[in-house]
Parts: sequence; C-alpha cells; structure tokens
Amino acid sequence: MRAFSLVTLSPEAFDDFSAHHPDGNFQQTSAAGRLRAGQGIEVEYLGVQENGKIVAGALFETHRSRLSTFSVVHDGPLCDYHDHELTEYFMAQLKQHAKAKGSAQMEIVPEMPYCLHDSRGGELPADQGGAPADDAVETLKNLGFMHDGFTIGYTAVPRWRYLKDLTGITDEKSLLKSYDKRTQWSVKRAASMGVHVRELDEDELQVFADIEQATAERRNFEYRGEAYFRKFKQAYGSKAHFMVAQIHIGEYIADMESKRDVLQKKVDTLQAKYDEHPTTKTGRQLGEESRNLAAAEKRLAEAAEYARDGDVLPAAASLFVEHARETVYLFSGSVEKYKPFYASALIQHDAMLHLCVERGVTRYNFYGIDGVFDDPNSEGRGVLEFKQGFNGYVEELMGSFVLPVRPLAFKLKTSVRKLLRR
Repeated sequence: MRAFSLVTLSPEAFDDFSAHHPDGNFQQTSAAGRLRAGQGIEVEYLGVQENGKIVAGALFETHRSRLSTFSVVHDGPLCDYHDHELTEYFMAQLKQHAKAKGSAQMEIVPEMPYCLHDSRGGELPADQGGAPADDAVETLKNLGFMHDGFTIGYTAVPRWRYLKDLTGITDEKSLLKSYDKRTQWSVKRAASMGVHVRELDEDELQVFADIEQATAERRNFEYRGEAYFRKFKQAYGSKAHFMVAQIHIGEYIADMESKRDVLQKKVDTLQAKYDEHPTTKTGRQLGEESRNLAAAEKRLAEAAEYARDGDVLPAAASLFVEHARETVYLFSGSVEKYKPFYASALIQHDAMLHLCVERGVTRYNFYGIDGVFDDPNSEGRGVLEFKQGFNGYVEELMGSFVLPVRPLAFKLKTSVRKLLRR
C-alpha cells in the first residue's frame, strides 16, 4: 500500500513541479494563479507527496457567485492518469477539498494527451503516440466524473492542439527549411518587403489590443479587452511576449524602386534588341519582363497608398507565453489591409527562432484548432491550413470532466442552466 499525502505548495514549489512535469503548461503556474486571483477567483496550489517527493499537483480554483460555487482545474491536474492508485487518491482529495469550499461541482481539463495525430489528423502508430489513452478516461469515469465527450470544435480550453517538434533544429536556416515550400516563401517574402518583428513594451499594449479587437470583430470571436491583456502581462511578466510585425514602408518602397529600376533596364535592353532584330525568343522575354515591370509599378503605386497611413505600419500582432517545456502561441490578430505582406507568417517564424530554438526548447505549441480535417468549409479551415504550413502534428486531449461534489446543489444548478437555455 502506497503512502500519499495532500500538501499545500508554495508558488515557487508549484512552478518547479510544473516545469519538470511532462504535462506542465502555462495554465498550471503561479503566473496563472496571479491572473486568476486578480479576477477575484480563489486559488491554491495543491500537491500529492509520496516518499518526500511531489508526484502530482494542481492550481485549484474556487469560483463563487450569487448563484453557485464551483471548482475548476484548467489544463490539469498534473498527474499520471495511467497510475490508477495515484489518480484515485488525488481525485478523492480534490473532491473533498472542493466540498469543503462549498462547491457544487469540480471540473478538470487534463493536459495529458488522449492520442497524437499527423498534421492532417490521420492516425499514427502506437509507438508514435497514436494509441488512445482509454484507460485514463475510464479511470476518471469510474471515479464518478462525467466526460463531456470527444468533442469537435473550438472550446475555452482547446481539446485539439497543433504543435511543432523542433528537435534537431539549431539555427534559422534549418528552421526555415522545416516548413513547407509555400510557408518558406511567405516568410522570405515578408522579410523582403520591409516587415520587421519586435516586442511591445507594456505601455504599448494598445497596439496589440487594437489589432486583436479588429480581428475579433472580423472573425466573430470573443475579444477580451485591453485591460485583460495588461493584467496578463503583469501576471506573467517576462514570460509573456506581445509581439508586433511592422511594415517599414520607406524600406519597402526603396527596395521596390530598386527592383523597378533593374526591370526597366532589362525591358529597355530587350526592346532595343527586338527593334534591331525581332525574334520569337526576344519577343517572349520582352513580354515577360514587361509584365514584371508593370507588376512592380503597380506595387509601387499601392505602396504610395500605404505610405499615407504612416511610416511604420503594424500589420500583425501575437501573444506568446513561455513555459519551461514549450512556447505557446496564444492570441493573435492581423490587419486585413496589409495581408499581402505576409506578416503573420514572419511573426511565427520569429517566435519559434527566438523563443524556442535559441532557448533550446523543442516544443512549439500553436494551441487551438477545431479538430475538423476533412471539411474545406469548416470555420477553422484557414487557421488549420496556416498552422499546417509549418509542418507539425496534432495533439488530441482527453477533454473536460465534471464531478458532482454536492449532488443536490449540482442537480439544481444543472436544472437552472437548462431553464436559462430555453
């Protein structure tokens, strides 16, 4: 019989445990605790100790309102769900703790993968993570948890994730080569068009918030507001990176003018050659270079229009969060008008290079996708295809589980929810 004990951990001890746990993540850190506490949520760091070692842990949240009290563990608890005895003990202790807090229910969203898939959602061999963790799901069900099911679609805590393994990638050249051809072109194209990526200071977060809000309105998703992003930065500090990709329009125009001048010389030379001795080959070359020159002139005219917006134009912005085992791409937005500059691709490349490759971190987490791979009309198709361009793989999580803690209160809460939905 193993001897477990439930302990309260310091924020520092919890962070250390999360950093070394195979499922550790940014939601299970003291930074997330500070963010939740700032929202009026009661947070605690609980752990299971065995033989003097912490073997499981959770950022335990208690949410209170006039109508109900409930407990939540986002992206956790951090526990080996294949270890039945440990899981049974920890869940029983958390249930008891939730009951003492007056909670009607406890919801958990384990970070442990259910199974892995290839980039297109296809099955992988068992030795590559493709074997479903059905035993872990059944363990939780047998402990009284109700499973929300293997859902498809976007959820608050994404059940479907897109990731990239950076093992063996040591520099920018090998990183760029690891993408598909189209994405390689997009990254190079953005860099050649005067787009540069930099990190925003805390007093510049309005730039990020404005782009995020415009994108939310265009794509019809929830906008959290500038105040939330400021609180996020304050909670996560140097682990949160608000990045912006900006078009330096003067640099772009100078480059285009240089290319235009080179093309003009080619056209003039070919025209003179054709006038002196017309041939099909020279005519074909003249036609091709003339079209290239016309395209360059058109881009210069467009650039002049962009220049009316300013000298440095924010085109895309993203929030990245560091954890010891990964970097997470959490929020993003882009300016539709500047889509031809491919700023969104460059900002991803920059984050992978500086926040992963240079730090020796081999896991880049693109975070949520909707889990739909065979429907070209799916609302998440564009997001999926963008992420697939970086050549990664898919992680399917177990999903959400709810445990009734106070059955009568839970039943009443469920009934009220059903009435409100009518």
